[in-house]
Amino acid sequence: MVGMDRTDAIARLQTQFIAHIDVERGLSKATVAAYTSDLDRYRAWLNKRGITDPNAITKQHVEDYVAYLDANGASARSKARNLASIHEFHRFALSAHAVTDDVSATVKAPKGASTLPDVLTVDEVAKLLDCMLVPAPGCVMDAPDAVLLRDKALLEFMYATGCRVSEAVGVDLNDIDLDERVARVTGKGAKQRLVPVGDCACAAIARYLREGRPILEGCVKSGEPERRAVFLNKRGRRMSRQSVWEVVNQAGQRAHIGKPLHPHTLRHSFATHLIQGGADVRTVQELLGHASVTTTQIYTHVSPENLIETYLTAHPRAR
Repeated sequence: MVGMDRTDAIARLQTQFIAHIDVERGLSKATVAAYTSDLDRYRAWLNKRGITDPNAITKQHVEDYVAYLDANGASARSKARNLASIHEFHRFALSAHAVTDDVSATVKAPKGASTLPDVLTVDEVAKLLDCMLVPAPGCVMDAPDAVLLRDKALLEFMYATGCRVSEAVGVDLNDIDLDERVARVTGKGAKQRLVPVGDCACAAIARYLREGRPILEGCVKSGEPERRAVFLNKRGRRMSRQSVWEVVNQAGQRAHIGKPLHPHTLRHSFATHLIQGGADVRTVQELLGHASVTTTQIYTHVSPENLIETYLTAHPRAR
């Protein structure tokens, strides 16, 4: 957090708000850091205008700040995220009786061009997962072979469950029940949910746990071996989110997929393929761990080909 003047009531209120979302609401460290960064910029902008008392902030100030972000080249997504942080902060200020009105309540972010998430086709996902050339069963394996088994299991798990990258690296051994084909993942706000795990993913995970993970666990140079995490790095420790990015990128290169890939691509593809396969939005919302069904509805988009086919089939005067 930027330097705090002892006379700056907004800064003190921000400190209370950050403690609230961190300790009481239990939001993830990344989310807390994002809120902190957004509000630091907002407070610095207010300070330059001599505003240090939350009661001195008006609706016009909030609108002017959004315009300031726009003038400085912020994307529509960035403006929306910053305004969401400001909304949360002002709601907290009202609930804490630090102000008498939420001046941000009716301020909306400028509409930007709607963008659909990056999604792979079913065939592209199959190429991505099948390009993982794991060792043949029964062969003697070393650490590189164990990494291949891990990468295969990781990608299968992420596509099978639609989990976030933080949820994948956070999964522990006692979170997965291969007999029941379910996994428990911990999402935003430390909320847990049960998700089904398909046969292909279960088979890949079972082999990794049986043949690959013991090798990686033995790669720990000092200290106690990692006993909890499912997915281990080359040093025998829990994988990082950055490591998962590298695994996804390398798999995309091997599969010759000409699209930008990131871990969330598998989550987007999971949701889109379920919707296209007939799953209802409410079910997909639960599987993804979305707080609001509105967030899930972006996956109800259809390809131009499907749109035309549906039109020709359904419209009485299309043919």
